[in-house]
Amino acid sequence: MKLSVKKGDTVMVISGKDKGKTGKILAVDSKTGRIYVEGINIVAKSKKPRSAQDKGGIIKQEGKIDASNVMIVCPQCGEVIRVAHKEQEGKDGKKKFVRVCPKCGIVLEEKKVTAKKAAKKAAKKKVEKKAADEE
Repeated sequence: MKLSVKKGDTVMVISGKDKGKTGKILAVDSKTGRIYVEGINIVAKSKKPRSAQDKGGIIKQEGKIDASNVMIVCPQCGEVIRVAHKEQEGKDGKKKFVRVCPKCGIVLEEKKVTAKKAAKKAAKKKVEKKAADEE
């Protein structure tokens, strides 16, 4: 199933008990077309303690909602949008389709930097700075 939402997108719920609320997508299940949204569809789950130190009780966590029940909020114009797709040429010269806001024209495909890559980049800068200081 092809979805127009991705992990990290800000979305607004358009139907159900949490209608009108906004949140960030935590996870996407493309096979079933369901998503987890931060602070939306909170369900109570009972947890049994597995050891003497482990604490049991009722845990509140996000439940799945259908991807069709949310719409993306544009990061630039701040409006709820239906995603448009536009063909764009990549760095390697290949053409690919990107998600675009139809109202303001901003491309919604931003490069997400993982914590591991950010740490690696910071370490590399530190080494370069140290080498420059020694010279």
